[in-house]
Formats: sequence, C-alpha cells, structure tokens
Amino acid sequence: MPRESYVGLVSERQSSQPRSVTAPVSVPPVRVKVVSAKKSGGFGTLQFPPPLLRTLSPGEMRRKEKRLLQFAGLLIAALLFLPNVGLWSLYRDRVFDNSPDTVDGPGGIPPIQGVNRMGKDPQMGRDGVRRKDWHDYEAIKRDSSRSGNGEQGKPFPLTDADRVDQAYRENGFNIYVSDRISLNRSLPDIRHPNCKQKLSSQVILVDDFSDKEHLKVALEEYMVRMPKVRILRTKKREGLIRTRLLGAAAAKGEVITFLDSHCEANVNWLPPLLDRIAQNRKTIVCPMIDVIDHDNFGYETQAGDAMRGAFDWEMYYKRIPIPTELQKDDPSEPFESPVMAGGLFAVDRKWFWELGGYDTGLEIWGGEQYEISFKVWMCGGRMEDIPCSRVGHIYRKYVPYKVPGGVSLARNLKRVAEVWMDEYAEYVYQRRPEYRHLSAGDMTAQKELRNRLNCKSFKWFMSEVAWDLPKHYPPVEPPAAAWGEIRNVGSGMCMESKHFVSGSPIRLESCVKGRGEVSWSHGQVFTFGWREDIRVGDPMHTKKVCFDAISHNSPVTLYDCHGMKGNQLWRYRKDKSLYHPVSNSCIDSSPNERRVFMNTCNPSSLSQQWLFERTNATVLEHFNQGAN
Repeated sequence: MPRESYVGLVSERQSSQPRSVTAPVSVPPVRVKVVSAKKSGGFGTLQFPPPLLRTLSPGEMRRKEKRLLQFAGLLIAALLFLPNVGLWSLYRDRVFDNSPDTVDGPGGIPPIQGVNRMGKDPQMGRDGVRRKDWHDYEAIKRDSSRSGNGEQGKPFPLTDADRVDQAYRENGFNIYVSDRISLNRSLPDIRHPNCKQKLSSQVILVDDFSDKEHLKVALEEYMVRMPKVRILRTKKREGLIRTRLLGAAAAKGEVITFLDSHCEANVNWLPPLLDRIAQNRKTIVCPMIDVIDHDNFGYETQAGDAMRGAFDWEMYYKRIPIPTELQKDDPSEPFESPVMAGGLFAVDRKWFWELGGYDTGLEIWGGEQYEISFKVWMCGGRMEDIPCSRVGHIYRKYVPYKVPGGVSLARNLKRVAEVWMDEYAEYVYQRRPEYRHLSAGDMTAQKELRNRLNCKSFKWFMSEVAWDLPKHYPPVEPPAAAWGEIRNVGSGMCMESKHFVSGSPIRLESCVKGRGEVSWSHGQVFTFGWREDIRVGDPMHTKKVCFDAISHNSPVTLYDCHGMKGNQLWRYRKDKSLYHPVSNSCIDSSPNERRVFMNTCNPSSLSQQWLFERTNATVLEHFNQGAN
C-alpha cells in the first residue's frame, strides 16, 4: 500500500485512430472503413452483382472487360491507400497488445467474445468501431479466490486498542492496518454490470522531498523488479501542483494519468479512460472515485455513486445529481462533469501542455482542480467521468504534512477566480470578503494564455456546462428561514456543535451569549436555509455539515450536507417544534444528560420547543405551505 506524499503518474501509448476489426465474411458485400487524419469517413459497401445468365455480344464483352479493368485499377489503388489508414490502426493493435488471449497469439487480433442475446457484438461500440477486450480473466479469477485481511476490499477487523491516535499521525490514515494488508490486495468489482461486457508505457513516482526512510533506498531496491517504473525526487518541497508538473514533463507516453499515492486501482480501470481520449484527444477523463476507509480500509462507492462534480461559491468542491436531461439508458456510459475532484484523471499529453499544464503560480495544494476544469471546458475541450473505470481513494482523517508558512489555499482560490471566473468572482468575494485584498501574485502569463487560446467566458461555462449548478448552489443565496442560536424554551440552554465534522453529535450547552462569549467560535450559530436543512454557521458562511437524524429515538448528529432532503429535511412549526418528516418525530432534549435526540412529537413538552435567534416569517410560511 503506497503510504507517503509522492505523486504517481501513468503515461500510456494510445492509438491515434479509432480501431476497427471486421470479422471475415464468405460472401459480399464487403465493408470497409476509411479514416483520415482529420475526419472519419462512413462505412462504404461494395456490391458485386450476380452473373448474368445470358450470352454476351462481342461489344458487351469488350465493355465488360473495360469495366473489369477499371475496377481492378481502383482495387489496386485502394490496396495501396489502406496501409496508410485502417491497416495502420490494425498494426498498432497487433504491436501494442500483449494479451495472450488472442487469435494469433501474443500481439494478435483479439477474438470476438461472442454476441449477446440480441445478436449484437458486445465489443462493438455505438460508433461502429470494435473495441478490444483488455480484461485479464485469469487475474480476475485468481483475485476472486483470495482471502485474508483486507482482501476483496473488506474492512480490517479492529479492536479499540488498534485505533490509537499514533497510528494516524504519520499519514492521516491507519498505518497499522495499511501494514497488515497485502500491498496488491484484491478489490471487489463494483462496476455497473454493463461494464463487464465491454497500457502502460511507464510509471513515474515523484518523491516531493520526503524524509521517510522507507522511500529512499528501500523504495529504489523494491522498484528494481519493475523496469517501467521511474522515481523522480525533488531537491526541495514543491507541493502537489509543481510535483505533478515535474512528473508530467518526464512522461513520454501519449496519455498521462495522474493518481494520488493513497489510491488502489480496481479491475480493468485504465482502458475505459484511454478509449474516450482515443475518440477525442481534447477530452479529460476521470475515473469514478470510490472510498477506502481511513481506519479499517473497507472499500465502497461514494454516497450516490455517479454524480457530477461542482462547487459552491465559497469554492468548496461538491457533487450534484446528474440531471434528467443528461441521464442515459445505460448507466455505464460516460457523462459530462463540470469540475473534477482533482486527484485522479487522464489527459492527452500534448493537449495538457497546449492548455499550459497547471498554473505554476498555484502554491503547494488547492484550487488546481478548478483551474484545469475551467480551462479545458472554456478553451475548446471537454471533461467526462467514466463509470467503467473505478479507483479507490483514502480520504484522510487529517492532512499529515505541514504547509510552509505564508502559503494559503485562499491565495490559490483567488488566483483561479481572477483569471477564469470573470464577473462571477464577485460571488466568491461576497462570501469570502477577506479574499478581496489578498495578493494572488502576478497573473499576467495566465491571462495571456487565456487570450491566446481564445477561451470562452465564464458566463458561457455557467450557461452551457454547469447550467444545473445554480439549482443546488445559487450565486445569490435565497433568504434563510431562521438563523443564529437555537435556544430550548424549557431549559434555556442552546444547541451546540463542538466539532464541525461529519458524525459529531449536537449537544445541549449553556448559551454562550449569556456568558458574554462569541457564539460562532463555540458552534452555537446555525442556519435553517432555503434547502430546508439546518447547517452550522451564519447564512453567508455555513459549514458543509447538516443536522441529520436516522429514525425515532436516534441522536441528532452532523453529516455532510447532500442537499437532497431525506434525513436532512426539517420543518420549524408554529408550536416551535423542529419536526423531522422522515421519522415523523421532533427534536427533544435532556438538560441533565446534555443530549439532543428525536422523540415522539408532544406539542405541550417544553423540552421540544425551540427559539431561533432570528426568523423570516415569509420564508417560514412558504416552507410550511410547501409541506402542506
């Protein structure tokens, strides 16, 4: 299990032309596809007429012979032309395919795997081009029979003694578990079933000035057995962005794939990415990112699985549902995404450098996913998420390394906003007023790059690419229904969150305003907003965690806001109760135990009555009318 802050890149050889393999047929018509460098031609059909069952006159014979000679000449010309187009693609298939499961042995043409019940070749794409089957079926079979700690992506069994804080300090995830599961463990194949019907030139590991001993001689000795792996080392701390640029500059393959070190690649993850780039080299593609638990290393999909990447106007990365207009009949098909998560993607190497790579003015980490996403969409490319490609990623408990003094995420975000977001940057500054007077460095080169590439406006991006984003994260925030402290009528105590993290409980504490303290620093400011959820923070500065309850009698806890109502939908009723429609219960409290929990609604119970510091009667009335 890779464990440190190095960046991995995979560069691949990729056919510059769509690949077509046509099964031999015994009778005409003959089907030929001609592909040019600029444009793919259609399929042409040559029909051979049946012989005429009559005697031809001498004149007809001469005309027939003339036509036959003309046809033979055209056929010879076609044979001379084909090696420059379709046969070149076939040649590259044979040279770069090392799969043993081919008709002609190693490097041969892959066999047709059969047809489905509808008589359709499962390897034939919608564009009529037959795809190669890259599955290593023997490896898949071997992996399916493996057992042991962490195999098949199962959580490692932990005792409380194993969860000591020391295990997390080095990397932000449980190193005790990482060291006790196989370096190349088996993972569950959680792709959509349709994916199962349907390479690398070099691997570059970049060590960003690590002081870990096992990344020195031990790593060099281990990698000797892998001749395609190259290790690069920086001479000083460069940070993720410049380290990736260093690796990309050393890559020789036609496609570069960026991966974080704390990842595990799943079954057949790479070919679906390369396939989309082979069809359009200006497409940046991202695998579906699955979750590896930082504690027990269990492997599972993200909540909601396939969703579009987005952001709110504080520039936090978000995921939003795929709108109905973009949903496809086949869930395994690629879909457009406005913004990438950042850590994992593949891109044509030449296209990456045509876009200027990453902005070298971005420091260490943060904001680079927005910069590359805005740039590819606005400057003539596109970006897709690929459901048939899946890679697991450890979401760390905390960042295990120190950021050099003077470096801030805010500087990076302002730099991206100033270069790419045009007038929409104002919406960021309204929520982050401290950004207005922050220095983002010299941006001249980046603005010249945007002009040189003739990039579109950010307004175009919002209207044509991220048109569904304002529905979830409007630039102008609708008014909240209620906000401020939430005080219990019976006890006079206030709801409080001591930790603004997912999974932490809401507690009942003495109201900090009564103690003459600032309520924000103690987590006693909440917002009942237009999404009808309750978030930590004031209306302009809410955190990304919401009140959540599972069922009757469950505690009220904070979980990542998803904006899809459900367990996070609340009603503030005229009897001052906070009603939870999903569980048909109300928020109750126990002053002695300091607990906040769900209970059967009782309008006469003072422990279930709550007062917000400020309310908007019009919005509350609108919410309640909608509920009725």
